Amino acid sequence: MRILVVEDDLHVARAVKRGLEAEGFAVDVALNGEDGRWMANENPYDAIVLDLMIPGVNGDALCAELRAAGNWTPILMLTAHDSVDNEAKALDNGADDFLAKPFSYVVLVARLRALLRRGQQERPAVLEVGDLKLDPATHRVWRAEQEVALTARQFSLLEFMMRRSGEVLSKAEILDHVWDFSFEGDPNIVEVYVRQLRQRIDEPFGCHSLQTVRLAGYRLDAEHSVHAGGQSV
Repeated sequence: MRILVVEDDLHVARAVKRGLEAEGFAVDVALNGEDGRWMANENPYDAIVLDLMIPGVNGDALCAELRAAGNWTPILMLTAHDSVDNEAKALDNGADDFLAKPFSYVVLVARLRALLRRGQQERPAVLEVGDLKLDPATHRVWRAEQEVALTARQFSLLEFMMRRSGEVLSKAEILDHVWDFSFEGDPNIVEVYVRQLRQRIDEPFGCHSLQTVRLAGYRLDAEHSVHAGGQSV
């Protein structure tokens, strides 16, 4: 999933970016409110980690602006000031959750996972498409109760497609969510990872759930998962 971190402390921003990327997230960083506003409005993020005290447009004002403009991306607000008033103000301005510095990184990731589950639509803790299951918290995947080993990027691609199961996703949409804002490589990297994913989750099980839709993109569909025995899942 793709996360925007708006944080003016470069050390904190880099640490959060590295940590979230290690968890399989694609992460973009903005160091001030103006850049954060532009990036939040121009890109389809799945969640935003927003520091309260940032230069330019502060966190409270930016959160309120995004909500007034109809941007309902889940927002986790960070602040160095641990007070009831700050927490209440952040939530009143449209933040979905609040975390005071210094914070536990484990808690930050857990709260982001919770926001992604709630989001604008109901998102269960464990994703299921047919007999394919994915647990974002433990980074584990199963097909028909057999665990499947995936790299971090393969896992991120599968998670995104499972959250949008049944939909045709273009290369551009996949790049927007699974790779970060600075990616300038060959868009055909998506084809490479889709092929790798098929080799892990479909071919060993005689399934065809990960489909190529000609001239449109890719779709993960439980209705087209067919095992070697011929039974539709």
